[in-house]
Amino acid sequence: MADNSDLKALHAGGDDLPELELSNEDILDAMQHISGYLDISTDDFREIYHLAHRHALLRLFGGVRANALMRVGIEPLHSDIPLDQAAGIMARQGLKSLPVVDAERRVIGMLTETDFLRRLKADTFLDLLLRLLSDVNSFSHRCHETPVSQAMTEAPVCIDEQAGFFKIIREFRQHMGRSMPVVDAEGRLRGLLLRKDFIDIFHLEDML
Repeated sequence: MADNSDLKALHAGGDDLPELELSNEDILDAMQHISGYLDISTDDFREIYHLAHRHALLRLFGGVRANALMRVGIEPLHSDIPLDQAAGIMARQGLKSLPVVDAERRVIGMLTETDFLRRLKADTFLDLLLRLLSDVNSFSHRCHETPVSQAMTEAPVCIDEQAGFFKIIREFRQHMGRSMPVVDAEGRLRGLLLRKDFIDIFHLEDML
């Protein structure tokens, strides 16, 4: 059963969750297929539909929590390690972004492939490859001398481990990153929630 936080989240943000809007023509056609006399207006019918839609969302997703969907056992990054070492850690885990944590595992940043490209002054990895193929000497950035702290995104968007389905939806819609660190009440890293995992589990292409 959905708890109060789910109910508040849904009713506070329900209007931004995709829902097929019914026209009066749709409603009148539906009402004609119901036997007997219906003493309700199209507005009444539409309101019933909206309420039923919200109830269905709560029934299907009200018990979902970020800590049940996140990837655990993630090896995070530290701000003082060089970028070439950070790249190896990301590649080893098959991830395109990783949280950066302090000594207490509190999330202080996020390092992504885009951050690497920005440091290397390239728009895409294909652009970078073409530059290397045309002139290997043009690649002058010394990743082994640059710490993660100089390339990471500070104050990244994180999500609480107890966040529900509707909170996750809104956070992913508000920022277009591939993943979000999942943290406890003290901001310590608990796992990583990947956008593609979330979409694949619930088939949410249209909702995000």
